[in-house]
Amino acid sequence: MPVSASKIVGRAADAAVEPAPTLATISTLTAGVSRVAQEKIGRIHQITAQAKILALNALIEAAHSGEQGKGFSVVAQEVRGIGTEIESLARELETQLSGHIGELGRTVGAMAVQAQGERMIDLALNAIELVDRNLYERTCDVRWWATDAALVACVTEPGEATAAHASARLGVSLSAYTVYLDLWVCDRDGRILAVGRPDRYPGVRGDSVADEPWFREAAALRSGDDYVSGNVRREARLGGAQVATYCASIREGGRADGVPAGVLAIHFDWEPQARAIVAGVRVSPQDRARTRVLLVDADRRVLAASDDRGVLSETLAFDPKGSASGVVQGGAVTAFHRTPGYETYAGLGWYGVIVQTR
Repeated sequence: MPVSASKIVGRAADAAVEPAPTLATISTLTAGVSRVAQEKIGRIHQITAQAKILALNALIEAAHSGEQGKGFSVVAQEVRGIGTEIESLARELETQLSGHIGELGRTVGAMAVQAQGERMIDLALNAIELVDRNLYERTCDVRWWATDAALVACVTEPGEATAAHASARLGVSLSAYTVYLDLWVCDRDGRILAVGRPDRYPGVRGDSVADEPWFREAAALRSGDDYVSGNVRREARLGGAQVATYCASIREGGRADGVPAGVLAIHFDWEPQARAIVAGVRVSPQDRARTRVLLVDADRRVLAASDDRGVLSETLAFDPKGSASGVVQGGAVTAFHRTPGYETYAGLGWYGVIVQTR
């Protein structure tokens, strides 16, 4: 049975753990320490200034008292000297403490930026890995179904009876594998001989797909073990739905080394599956409003977006510069991770991308 993207997201929900608030807490505490230090040092300056004023007044009064005020004059001088020392120490403390606290704040800030970037990369990887695992299953389905005896008969013994039997078999597959819009059996010339949902998509049977890139690639496959994985596009014959088409050759005898006799094309219902993946990425609630989760192809064309904007029309401006993953700083922070592939599915060079405004 196929596993939908929403179920895969559910299984992997715990893979993206909410970030620990440690660095944010340290940054807040550092700012608090700096504020308290500035307040207390400012208060020390005020007290020493008052002490120096009192000492000055005492000296003046001692001078007015003549011989009787000489002893008091000595005490006033000492008080004034102590006030000057305290003020000097307070200034040194202010300079050194503010420097250290400032450096600590900058260090924590840099660590926070780095940690956030790494988390965003992890989220991007999580998204594209879910896509890889989902699409890997599509490559298995198409190669398996292409060996079905009813489909082989449809292209090797064309006729109404074999086409009806093949259509019925395709319908059974579609009833169990709900992630597909339709399945088509094509002859070697690109004519569609049988479809899985003739009632939903009337007029498809008998049409020609000879000029479709996916068909031309599939017709040139050298073995039944090979497959074609097409990029996401809109298929007019399926009501303009977003599809990812996978193809395998149908060969005589259902053997991998048999003579090619036709092509099986299966149309993956891309939009709801992709939306479940980008919507399921665990972005923290406080960041959700400023964050876009995207899937893009090798040319950075948007294939899916958490805000549903720009799908199949927008091209992201970020340049990975040949890197499999990374963070691009700018007006927004863009984290990306290229498809790592899964099992026999190497991927198409797509990326998971997280874009976060500042």
